[in-house]
Amino acid sequence: MAERSFKKEVQQLRIPAGEEFRGEGILAITKALLQSGVGYVGGYQGSPISHLMDVLADANEILQELDVHFETSASEATAAAMLAASVMYPIRGAVTWKSTVGTNVASDALANLASGGVTGGALIIIGEDYGEGSSIMQERSHAFAMKSQMWLLDPRPNLESIVQSVEDGFELSEASNTPVMLQVRIRSCHVHGRFITKENKRPRYTLKQALENPVRDTSRIVLPPASFTHEHEKIQQRWPAAVKFIREKKLNEFFDGDVEDVGLILQGGLYNGVIRALQLLGLADSFGNSRLPMYVMNVTYPVIDEEVIDFCKGKRAVLMLEEGQPDYIEQNLHAILRKNKVDTHLSGKDVLPMAGEYTTAAMKTGLEAFIKAWRPELLTTHEAVAADEVAADAVAAAAPAAAKAKPAGVPITFHPKVKDLAEVVPPRPAGFCVGCPERPIFAAMKLAQQDLGPHHVSCDIGCHLFSILPPFNLGATTMGYGLGAASSSAFNVKSGKRSISVMGDGGFWHNGLTSGIGNAVFNKNDGVIIIVDNYYSSATGGQDILSSRAENADRSTKNPIENAIRGAGVKWVRTIDRTYDVARVRDTLEEALTTTTDGPKVIIAQSECMLNKQRRIKPIFTKAVKSGQRAVKERFGVDPDVCTGDHACIRLSGCPSLSVKDSGDPLKEDPVAHVDNGCVGCGNCGEVAEAAVLCPSFYRADIIHNPNRGDRLMAKVRKAVIGFLQRRRASRQAEYAL
Repeated sequence: MAERSFKKEVQQLRIPAGEEFRGEGILAITKALLQSGVGYVGGYQGSPISHLMDVLADANEILQELDVHFETSASEATAAAMLAASVMYPIRGAVTWKSTVGTNVASDALANLASGGVTGGALIIIGEDYGEGSSIMQERSHAFAMKSQMWLLDPRPNLESIVQSVEDGFELSEASNTPVMLQVRIRSCHVHGRFITKENKRPRYTLKQALENPVRDTSRIVLPPASFTHEHEKIQQRWPAAVKFIREKKLNEFFDGDVEDVGLILQGGLYNGVIRALQLLGLADSFGNSRLPMYVMNVTYPVIDEEVIDFCKGKRAVLMLEEGQPDYIEQNLHAILRKNKVDTHLSGKDVLPMAGEYTTAAMKTGLEAFIKAWRPELLTTHEAVAADEVAADAVAAAAPAAAKAKPAGVPITFHPKVKDLAEVVPPRPAGFCVGCPERPIFAAMKLAQQDLGPHHVSCDIGCHLFSILPPFNLGATTMGYGLGAASSSAFNVKSGKRSISVMGDGGFWHNGLTSGIGNAVFNKNDGVIIIVDNYYSSATGGQDILSSRAENADRSTKNPIENAIRGAGVKWVRTIDRTYDVARVRDTLEEALTTTTDGPKVIIAQSECMLNKQRRIKPIFTKAVKSGQRAVKERFGVDPDVCTGDHACIRLSGCPSLSVKDSGDPLKEDPVAHVDNGCVGCGNCGEVAEAAVLCPSFYRADIIHNPNRGDRLMAKVRKAVIGFLQRRRASRQAEYAL
């Protein structure tokens, strides 16, 4: 169950040629694939292209009508290897994944694919997860394109450009016999817009035809002696063919401006932000017309020397806007200009940030510095720019006087013109969702370590990574998806303690079965491995995997993780079918850490992802209530009269719905625990309180919709009994007062 359904939106993929298509970037990419006559599509979900995989899955019926094969790949390496179908046959194939982590996984297959080259068009749609909205290490895909000599497209972030780049990518791949990477940033994936459609095409050559007419060309196989000639073929044949195609088809774009002696060179994906920054400086209008000429590189690799030279000639200076580091393109441009004796000054990272996301604010600052250096009079023609300067000067002049006038100890606040957001907004780290079944696992781990002492804990990619943060503060490393167990393999030494490693079910099927479990069995690792089985690949959006409990017409599900683990040779396995039983999880973990059994100890902790569970049951519950059926919703609360206010329950739970409030008792100064309306009734807080032997202040309440006669009768009885007890207590208090 993906986090979002596109069943309705995918019907737009049937729109005939010549009509207007409206929608999101990922939907437009899918339409572009069909318009290009793609023969097969695969990939692995992950931000920012998770929804692209969801769109393809929901559109599978349409794909099948066009004889297009689609599958959700087991990993990015699987997806990249899938492109082998385009090596020998003239079949267009496309795969997608999150980069750069996914490209790391796929790099072996990509290197082989790029070495031998392709016959059919091979397109790799890279979700460039870069910037402050990212969840991964900050790297660029550009290095992979350079390393393996694959061409990299970075289209302007509008639907027309993105759709055109998909079609151009296939043609470029076929013209140069080289796989092509299409980079789409987070905003490109989710930008909304429109474009005029073309007719969907069936593959010119199908997979069925390929199977019935096998072809074998040893020059495409990466084996000596052919592998030694591939490097020369890339430079002597494929590169010139790519450059010729890019120039003739005008894949890169030139935009004129009335200022002729300075200009901008930029990656296509930065175009919208650059235009907005120029608008703020008074150098572009609301229709995107810039006063400064621009060379927009929709193809960022290879760089086309002739186009760069033509753009720079006659200009005093140009600014290269290249997001991230290292500054590959800027260095390339310096080499091109100097070798060809073009004396145009090239600016770039000298006025722009060396690293980090190029937001509009960052680019505005860099553009302003560049223009001040070369054409300062351009900035004085716009009222807003002049007003900014006046305001900044006024704030600077007022600062010393304000500091003297302020009473001691009172903070001074000035207009934060270029103030870092982190200085004025408190950090807000990510955390587990309300009711997350992974939270009790780490509460149990903390309780176990209270008894047995601290242990080395290796984490993994996924929701369970949030255990590193407060209130759990567990985990020392994370090395990659499914590599939790592998990252603790060095600690397989004789000691009084065992290492603990964690991986999710998504990571287990992606990589962990071989690199973690198989490796542990083979090397007789004595550590403890916890596999968090929440039924889905939850961190990537809730997609089904091999061990999902869901019925899936197109995929094989309900394959138990325990069977795979025992098949790999693990002898000590414990399956916990309800992670909210904190005491049981704690006891099982303590058993694993103290048992005399040799070999890896594996605990499979199972409970459904609460987000997906709520997506599944809420519509059913709402429908039942509206139809008049009896429906019960569990809620938990804290009795303020019983709660002591020590907040140990919060330190062991951390649920967003568990907070504090004023006790209402003047003799109880500390705020008491409080469960707000976000509670989903998982029961974790109460279970933690019981396992940790905390105060019995938690209670469960059943909210009954459309109660039956029995419910009403029980409510009356309870009300009468409670009323009697309350009146008796009140009368006794009156007696004591006398």
